[in-house]
Amino acid sequence: MKTTYMTQGTCCQAFEIETEDGKVKDVKFYGGCNGNLQGICSLIRGMKMEDVVERLKGIRCGAKPTSCPDQLATALTEIIENEK
Repeated sequence: MKTTYMTQGTCCQAFEIETEDGKVKDVKFYGGCNGNLQGICSLIRGMKMEDVVERLKGIRCGAKPTSCPDQLATALTEIIENEK
C-alpha cells in the first residue's frame, strides 16, 4: 500500500510510504536533508512498522518540536491504526 503524507514543521514537505505485510517497503522524501533521509530510508527498509515508530518517535530537529524521522513515525502510526 502506498500512502502520501504531508509533513508539518519540517524542511521536507511530504513523503510517500510504501508498506507491505506490516513492514516498510520504501519511503521517498520530498525536500529535506537528502543524504540523511536517504540513509534513514535505507536503514528502515524491511523493518516492521512498529519497530520504526519505536525508534523514530520523538526525535527533534534542533529547536523544532518535530523532525522528518518523527513525522515518519507519526505517519506510520496512522497507517497502523487505519489497518486495524
